[in-house]
Order: sequence, then structure tokens, then C-alpha cells
Amino acid sequence: MKKILNRVQAPTPKFFKVLRTLGLALAAVGGTILAAPVVLPVIISSIGGYVIVAGGILTTVSQLATTHDS
Repeated sequence: MKKILNRVQAPTPKFFKVLRTLGLALAAVGGTILAAPVVLPVIISSIGGYVIVAGGILTTVSQLATTHDS
């Protein structure tokens, strides 16, 4: 567990910082789709859920990328 915490706190390369931001944006868009105050077709709601998951995974993987092996 300590190794994971060290990776999260380690410096993140610039490319992965951009991917992390993109992942956060995807998750926000998916959340907006699901929280829309109007009735949307089921396929749009399903896509919103998948976009949230993809954004979360992209953000997590990007945060764990580091410039050195530990």
C-alpha cells in the first residue's frame, strides 16, 4: 500500500498531466449528461455512464504514472 501512495505523490510527466485533465473533463461531461434535467433517450444515458467510467480510469492511470521506477 505504501508503494501505491509513493507513486501517487511522485511527480507526474507532463503528457500524463494532460491526460489526467482530459479524463476529468470526460467524467464531468458524462456526469452532466446523466444529470440533465430533461428526459434523454436510454442510449444517451448509457453513453454518459460509459464516458464517466472512461474518464475515471484515464484519470487514475494518468495519476499513477511516474517519471521514475520505485
